[in-house]
Amino acid sequence: MLQGTFIIIAFLVIAAFMMAKKLPTLLALPFLAVVICVIAGVPAVGVNGEGAQIGWLSTVLEAGTVRMGSAIMAVIFGAWLGQLMNKTGVTENIIKKSAELGGDRPLIVTLIMVTAVALLFTTLNGLGSVIMVGTIVLPILISVGVPAVSAASIFLMAFAVGLSFNIANWTSFSSIFGLEIDKIKGFEVYMLAVTLIATIILIFVEFKKNGVKFAFSAPVSDQIQTKQLRGTAGGLAMITPLVPIVLVAFLKVPVVPSFLAGIFWILLFTSKSFSKAMNLLVKTCYDGITDAAPAIILMVGIGILYLAVTHAMVKEVLNPFLLAVIPTSKIGYIIFFSILAPLSLYRGPMNLFGLGSGIAALVIGLGTLNPQAVMGAFLSAERIQGCGDPTNTQNVWTANFAEVDVNTITKKLLPYLWTISVIGVIISAFIYF
Repeated sequence: MLQGTFIIIAFLVIAAFMMAKKLPTLLALPFLAVVICVIAGVPAVGVNGEGAQIGWLSTVLEAGTVRMGSAIMAVIFGAWLGQLMNKTGVTENIIKKSAELGGDRPLIVTLIMVTAVALLFTTLNGLGSVIMVGTIVLPILISVGVPAVSAASIFLMAFAVGLSFNIANWTSFSSIFGLEIDKIKGFEVYMLAVTLIATIILIFVEFKKNGVKFAFSAPVSDQIQTKQLRGTAGGLAMITPLVPIVLVAFLKVPVVPSFLAGIFWILLFTSKSFSKAMNLLVKTCYDGITDAAPAIILMVGIGILYLAVTHAMVKEVLNPFLLAVIPTSKIGYIIFFSILAPLSLYRGPMNLFGLGSGIAALVIGLGTLNPQAVMGAFLSAERIQGCGDPTNTQNVWTANFAEVDVNTITKKLLPYLWTISVIGVIISAFIYF
């Protein structure tokens, strides 16, 4: 029990260092993994009685670098497709065409922008794509009368809606929870619906509070010169984000081949010649890997931490502590995870792209909760982090571009995001208990 307490203290101390921005997450996760192994008495090198490796150098540090291999590949190929969408003008065209559909009616423009952004981020990943979409969407929203802080908040909520059906994210969660992608998708359908409803409520509340009329004549910003995609080929190119979603979600095609199909699809309907298509393919591949690099490094750390906390010797010292605090009743589950949901901020213990990946693995290892119930609790909490964490690169960039304080956005969104999380936990409790 004493060793388990020291490990929890190590979690809290390193979380505090991350929150204070004294230790970057990509270093904090593998460092925490080593600290946990040392506290639990795991040897650096060694074998058990059957000759199998048990030392943390091989079973944690070495093996952990490839633990999230499938998720890393999904991120790379998704970023590649995202770069192709950006470079061929598909992203811009989807947004601009959507704005034109709204005409001069701020509410309609805003709702269509939310739909377009959500659709795009089912496929797009990385800060580069956020910047690409945001530099078009935010001026459009502001030009029709939406205040800057409201526009930034609505944009980030729309981004979160899209992430619910982001296939690369599904693959990451599948690796963390050890569940099939279908199980992840089954719960994310509920989260998408709840997040979308909350986004629409946010729009109406902000329009009402700021006196934005629901329909009036206002010019839509046209300062971005869009590479026009016309005709049947242009229309087919603009449905690119749907291609991998349909293949994965409905036809059960594996993730990487689905992204490759999307890459082939967009090249087919946007390329003028074979040589130009090949040059674009190579350039966007390099750019996509660059765009995905921060997520890849983070996933390496997650894999290392995951194997540290699931090591047999670590589980042996942590299980008594966790058994004492993790609820096993439906009501206890709802109260416990609803209250703790904001701990997904600052890469905290409920954040699946931070300390939460290790905590989730430990809770599943206890065997007292259904793995899907653990998934539901942590995916619900992830709503708060996804677009509410002021340390997110997308939040920082959006705040700077809209010229508002990043913490102001967090304060505005937190009531909505926490409500989404609580509803998600309740849905999970009734489905998986």
